[in-house]
Amino acid sequence: MARRFPSISQLKTVAAFRQRLQELGLALPVEDRVLTAREGSPLAQPGRIGPLNVGNRWCIHPMEGWDGQWGGGPSPLTLRRWRHFGTSGAKLIWGGEAVAVVPEGRANPRQLLAAEENRRGFQLLLEELKQAHLRRCGSLEGLVVGLQLTHSGRFSCPHGKPRPRIAWHHPLLDPQVGLGPEDAAAVLSDQELEALVPRYVEAAQLAAEVGFDFVDVKACHGYLLHELLGAHLRPGPFGGSLEGRSRLLRMIIQAIRRECPGLVIGVRLSAFDLVPFGPGPDGGRPRLREELLPYRWGFGVDPQQPTRPLLHETFQLLRHLRDWGVAAVNLSGGSPYYCPHAQRPAQFPPSDGYPPPEDPLVGVGRLLEVTRQCKEELPHLPVVGTGYTYLQDYLPHVAQGVVRQGWADYVGLGRMVLSYPELPWDVLNTGRLDRRRICRTFSDCTTGPRNGLPSGCYPLDRFYKLLPEAAQLRRVKNALRAK
Repeated sequence: MARRFPSISQLKTVAAFRQRLQELGLALPVEDRVLTAREGSPLAQPGRIGPLNVGNRWCIHPMEGWDGQWGGGPSPLTLRRWRHFGTSGAKLIWGGEAVAVVPEGRANPRQLLAAEENRRGFQLLLEELKQAHLRRCGSLEGLVVGLQLTHSGRFSCPHGKPRPRIAWHHPLLDPQVGLGPEDAAAVLSDQELEALVPRYVEAAQLAAEVGFDFVDVKACHGYLLHELLGAHLRPGPFGGSLEGRSRLLRMIIQAIRRECPGLVIGVRLSAFDLVPFGPGPDGGRPRLREELLPYRWGFGVDPQQPTRPLLHETFQLLRHLRDWGVAAVNLSGGSPYYCPHAQRPAQFPPSDGYPPPEDPLVGVGRLLEVTRQCKEELPHLPVVGTGYTYLQDYLPHVAQGVVRQGWADYVGLGRMVLSYPELPWDVLNTGRLDRRRICRTFSDCTTGPRNGLPSGCYPLDRFYKLLPEAAQLRRVKNALRAK
């Protein structure tokens, strides 16, 4: 029987929320009252990323909607989501969508693809977002929009079936994608890695020509550039030392700077990793065998106790990113494919997940504390934080405290935007939340894609609730409960 933890909705006051944090040993900055922009909210303060002026401290994370066209252009569902990014009132749109730089690196058959034939689609995305923002806010001043560039590596699935391209063999994750030690051809060669550099540059050039303000070189969540950071056991120039493990990331960043000199570069980084988890009798548990210690298959993780972060290499990499010309970082952790509780704390697991192994507030605290330590280590590097959605009713109370106390420069929202895109606007203009639309982390936005359906908030967004796919999702969940 999985453990149950008190839900946020049961905590009726700020005092009750603080009491629960105290019980868990968490020292998060919680402010008593949600302030509007007129009242001097720290979330309304302008910021700066390199040469770009950012109008407030709200940020929208990039999301894969699993709803693009087969050729990699946006669909009406994609355009609707980007309109919601515009109406959110957030002034920093970090990447918008995870966009593959090569067809074989797509995470799903409907992931957006950076290709010349999709140029008009990317123009439409940017136009729709800006028009929606203009209608909501009356001005585009301070709006900064990026495009996230990625290769899905181990989790590539371009045609509906896994086609993993890995940085190295992982004894726990290889079976998850149908690989064995004999599958040497799945490992990307040094030459294949080097050949990706011009593909990233071409994608960045497309983004710049369309009018995006920056690109995000994605190095998080178990995808290729993140996996390479843990390639301790890979021989050759792309493994071993941190210099080797970060070599491809450096080559990409430097090539983009050289070929697109006016384009700002950010990096979304999993600042720490954890050993893969799986279902256990009372919730998720580490899939760790004693013979795998010390654990040599991760980045920012303690090799002796791989259920906890160890950040000395993370700090070192952040200093490198700053020196390579990266203007800002967006910090996350782990991977949604093998330790989703690390970067997506939730009360209810997705279909391929496991019940939470800890109170999800502990996962929030871990993310915020890692971000705080990184910001303290590099105080002049702008940092976006992750992990706020599970705070639910108390999200703005903590967000204000985080920015005021300098734990992070920007507060990033992901899943919350699917159910309640206007949350930043409401906070800054009314100081109140519409509790009916607050994401309660039912994880349908993940269960849907895991079963070939578009990502959206099926419980709370009436648009998705009325789609035929909602009935399909209910059947999937009922079948899972019957097992």
